[in-house]
Amino acid sequence: ENAKEIFTMIEKKEIEGYLCATTLTTLFYLVNKYLSKVKSIEAIQAILGIFEIADVDKKVLLASLENSGKDYEDSVIYTSAYYAKVEYIVTRDLKGFEKSKVKTVTPKEFLKLI
Repeated sequence: ENAKEIFTMIEKKEIEGYLCATTLTTLFYLVNKYLSKVKSIEAIQAILGIFEIADVDKKVLLASLENSGKDYEDSVIYTSAYYAKVEYIVTRDLKGFEKSKVKTVTPKEFLKLI
């Protein structure tokens, strides 16, 4: 419910939401397991219409290696957020983001902050 509320706020442009560029490929893969390719493309297009994208380039990938905690994928996410000057990372996986330079909060914590 908390995440749904945050998504609604982003959709209404009350707050700005970012996704890491690599998250879109993961989302497409997961959605495409259950929906047709056409429906999967439509879903990704809808997400791209709502969220901004934190870039993943060579600088982010190299810095992610240096900042890497237990999981390189998480490191890419929080490093791209740092370079995009994102204020908060909202996740239920706080342990995966312990090395993040960006403040990491749960959806419930985020709603209390704003």
